[in-house]
Formats: sequence, structure tokens, C-alpha cells
Amino acid sequence: MPGLTLVVLAPTDPMTRGQLRRMADLARDEGYQVRWEEARGGASAPLQTVGALAGPLRRAERIVMGDPFSRYVQLLLTITRARDLVVVDDGTATMEFVAQLARGERLVRWHRKGGRPGPRDLLFAPVSATARRRLTPRPGRRVEVFSAMPVTETPEGVTVTANDFAWTRARFGPPRITKGADLVGTSLVETGVVDADRYVEAVYTLAKTHGATRYFAHRRESTAKLHRLAGETGLEIVRPDLPLELIARRGPIGRTILSFPSTVVHTLPLALKGTGVRVAVCDVDPDWLTENASPRAQGFLSGVTGTARDVHRLASVASVASVRMA
Repeated sequence: MPGLTLVVLAPTDPMTRGQLRRMADLARDEGYQVRWEEARGGASAPLQTVGALAGPLRRAERIVMGDPFSRYVQLLLTITRARDLVVVDDGTATMEFVAQLARGERLVRWHRKGGRPGPRDLLFAPVSATARRRLTPRPGRRVEVFSAMPVTETPEGVTVTANDFAWTRARFGPPRITKGADLVGTSLVETGVVDADRYVEAVYTLAKTHGATRYFAHRRESTAKLHRLAGETGLEIVRPDLPLELIARRGPIGRTILSFPSTVVHTLPLALKGTGVRVAVCDVDPDWLTENASPRAQGFLSGVTGTARDVHRLASVASVASVRMA
């Protein structure tokens, strides 16, 4: 797209940085200009980043953003005068974002909803409120959501466009399919939703029941947890250097992919369409939730699974947990 500049607000997490570096290289290969901003590189970095981007943001006619819940993105939204705003996100948070926008609620990530706002939340509240108004369509301002995730509550005036992963299928693969199964990890422990011991037990049971040999780690999973998983389950831990949809298309990939409720139960069937790979999802048992989990956690995770198409629903791990005891 002529005149398009991709701005990366670099995170501090090494795995996420690595994936973004690889994605930036792919974007350059496709002919796009990429601007890498060390937005979190020190106390003065946010001010320098905002200052550097203020001019381009004010001049831009169209802004495409990846995470409307990001405080950084919300801050930058208060600067732009663009009449065309597009949210591009295939994460589960997209479902909550659109629903909150439709109901006129403050923008809060689903796993934090239900708790009291902290001091930083209260301090940032005016900025968040301004960002929400910017993302609300009105005469002269168009808002679009481009996502593979299902959207059940569409705000008036918001255009929803489905991502069918056509570029991914055309650019990569088809993959070599192995006979075994692969398991996809989640960051539900790291976000405080699921108890770590219960999670490890569930992974062990799934792997033994379905013959999985590899565990594709989520980029936010802690090194300590992954080390524990390797030791207690015998799985080979794979830390992908690209998003899993691209890794799966490049292959090799198992004939069955096992997952807990997450983005991939929606995106992998699209990315692997026509390959014969089966995506199977195991629901999170209510007993796995921590006492600090959001009151909405169970319902939200069930909704992620229930709205997924072309996936196989597995029996609860709790019903076959005796595998480890045998």
C-alpha cells in the first residue's frame, strides 16, 4: 500500500521482540516501510516516542492499530486527527473490545475486568476515555475492525471485516503434516487466570491421552513454567520465532493440534484450511481458576471455545485426569 508506514512500539519481553523483528523483516520484504521505536527503553522513552510520532499522527488520514487496550495506543489516539481508524487484531481481546465499545464501557482487558481500578488506572482514565471516544464512529469518522475473531455485538457505525488468512495461505506452505499431535500453550497462568499446578496437570494429561510430543509456547509464558513443563510432561518445548499461524503453514505440523481456549482455535483452522489438520480444543475446568481470576473468566473462555468454527471439542481433562495416576 503506497505511503504506508508500519510503526512498531517495541516491547521489553524478549520473545515478543523477537517475533516482531521477524514480522518487521517480512513487512520489509513485502515492500513496506517499518519504523522501530524503542518506546519502552527507559524513563524518557515514552516522551521521545510520542514527540517523534506526533507530527506523522496529526498528518495521517488513516490510522491502523493492533491493540486498542494498549495504554500507549490509547495515548497516541488522543493526538491523531485521522478520519479513518482501523483495528487489526486476531486476539481474543477483540471480542471484548467490540462488546465494550457497543455498550459504552471503559476499555478493560477481559482478565482484569471485575477488579477495582488501581491508581494508575485512575490516573490514565481521562486518556482512556478520550481514546474510546475516538474509536466511536461519528459523521466524518470511520471505524473498522479487521479480525478473524467472531464479533457478536457490533457498535452502530462500526464496519467489521473478516480476516480469512488468504495472504498467509498464499505466502506459506502447504506444510508437511506429521502423524503425531502438537500442543499449543497459553499465558493463562501468567495473567493470573489459571492455577499453575492445575495447568501443568492438564498439559500432562492431554499430552499422554493424545500422544502429543511438542509444546508450542505462547510468547508470554515464563521460562520457569516452561522448564517445569518440559521436566514433568516430557514434551519438547518449542518457542516460535514467528506467530504460530505462520509456523504451522511452514510446517512440519502435527495432524492434530491441541489447544486450550485461545486465539488459535479461531485462526489455525483458517490458516490451515485444506490441509487436513484437525484443531481440537479443551475447555478450562472451573476448578483450575485462581481465586483472583476475573468473575467473567469462565464465561469468557467458554465463549471463545463455543464460537470457534471447524474445531473438535474435547472432553474435559478433569474427566481423564486419572491417566497420570496410572
